[in-house]
Amino acid sequence: MTLIDLLRWTLLAIVVFVTHFQEAITGFGCTVLALPFVVLLLGIHSAVKVLVIQAWILTGCIVWRAREQIAWDEYARIVTFALPGFAVGIHLFTSLPENTLKVFLGTFMGVVALRGLAAQFRRRNSPERTPTRFARFLLKGLLVIGGAIHGAFGSGGPCIIVYATHVIRHKGMFRATLCTLWFTLNSILVLTWAYTRALQPEIWTYTAICTPFTIIGMVLGDRCHRMLDEESFKTAVFTVLLLSGAVIIYTAIHSGR
Repeated sequence: MTLIDLLRWTLLAIVVFVTHFQEAITGFGCTVLALPFVVLLLGIHSAVKVLVIQAWILTGCIVWRAREQIAWDEYARIVTFALPGFAVGIHLFTSLPENTLKVFLGTFMGVVALRGLAAQFRRRNSPERTPTRFARFLLKGLLVIGGAIHGAFGSGGPCIIVYATHVIRHKGMFRATLCTLWFTLNSILVLTWAYTRALQPEIWTYTAICTPFTIIGMVLGDRCHRMLDEESFKTAVFTVLLLSGAVIIYTAIHSGR
């Protein structure tokens, strides 16, 4: 092992630990936050596979530990509306300009996150309002759009997160339900890669390096999740959403140069 390899693996472990620690708290964001850094360390193809496997491990553990908190009705609703959009995205959206769409998506996420953070500070002591029927209709449309974007570009998760922030109020249910969705989607990807023998030997090497740090991040993040009150949790969710939007915009602009 060379010094360069040791440095690369150390940086990889740190990125994996930090991003999976925060996902164990909020229920989303580890892959989109880690990907720009891990791509620099491993290359795009290895980075995507390694991070999907790590997210699969993390969400599988959280789903098992928090299985009684899963909002199965909302999970079914998300899958019902997102899957048709996913299929449409695969077939119809592949010709759209990816970077332009990512800038739009990241900006949308930032606006929603800032609005949510502002509402948290303005109405900390005020009761939350339940979405109206029309608002729920618009939110379901967001699920379809999220599925379409995910089918085309693999980045439609933020739209689903925006939906979830409006309809799932309890922090434990929010995290458990989203992790169930990510575990479902990542299971499809991992099984597909295994069936097509797309997991090269180095993927397993990187997985062996990363997994202990994913587990440590999950354990510590889970403890922090339990300690946070509902208001602090929502602030954390909107903050991660804002950071995720910034990362998406940055990578879109950078890759477009």
